[in-house]
Amino acid sequence: MTVLHIDNVSRWFGNVVAVNDVSMTVGPGVTGLLGPNGAGKSTLINMMGGFLAPSTGTVTLDGATIWRNEQVYRHIGIVPEREAMYDFLTGLEFVRANAELHGLGAKEAQRALATVEMEYAQDRRIDTYSKGMRQRVKMASALVHEPAVLLLDEPFNGMDPRQRMQLMELLRQMGAQGRTVLFSSHILEEVEQLAAHIEVVVAGRHAASGDFRKIRRLMTDRPHRYLVRSSDDRALAAALIADPSTSGIEVDVHEGALRVQAVDFDRFTTLLPRLARAHGIRLLTVSPSDESLESVFSYLVAA
Repeated sequence: MTVLHIDNVSRWFGNVVAVNDVSMTVGPGVTGLLGPNGAGKSTLINMMGGFLAPSTGTVTLDGATIWRNEQVYRHIGIVPEREAMYDFLTGLEFVRANAELHGLGAKEAQRALATVEMEYAQDRRIDTYSKGMRQRVKMASALVHEPAVLLLDEPFNGMDPRQRMQLMELLRQMGAQGRTVLFSSHILEEVEQLAAHIEVVVAGRHAASGDFRKIRRLMTDRPHRYLVRSSDDRALAAALIADPSTSGIEVDVHEGALRVQAVDFDRFTTLLPRLARAHGIRLLTVSPSDESLESVFSYLVAA
């Protein structure tokens, strides 16, 4: 099991603090690194990949320091966001050059290109590639040595829907194989579909970690919002409003439902079916309306 540890890491550039005392652990499976633009995501990925030294703190892979440790680099593949590439090379030449740095050859380069479905364009120069094709050849270069850890900075940029789906499936497979995969994205839907675990950074600081639904339930300062439909909404509202687990109930005549704010998640979820049964009311829909990753992210950024 390959695990990345980031311990009390900070990184500054002159007077600008890009990452401020961040600690997190990234293990096998797919982890989404989430944060607004300028939050420090790329800086963190560059420190995990050994491209950048922490100003303070340590970044380790299974206990071994990553910075200037060439043995560790054999276990890490990185797909940077930056577009800088050797445009005069063909796709195959580019991937093979990285293979040769790992003591590998044409066979491994061909396999990596096939993994990302780029064989058809492997003999074209990179300066003729679209943005999505560039992303995929960078991915092939990162995979050529079959790393245990894969770090991707905005990997879906420029990809068409089919390419995006293919890459998502590839990352899922790698996570299921026990590899450690971390990717950053500004598209919440991608993170929600792909990552079982999220790490959130806001303004250079670590804001949250874990399953986003569990993170939402830990936000006790924000009422949980539910859309509830029943056989008698008004009677249910009268019964619920009397209980301290709710802080507000609105009858939405257009939706034909109740909009409930629950301040005590555990009590409310236990109480609702009991009250309905006691009053002879059938519950038709009980749906959380702010338990999406988008809601969790907006709450964290606004905190």
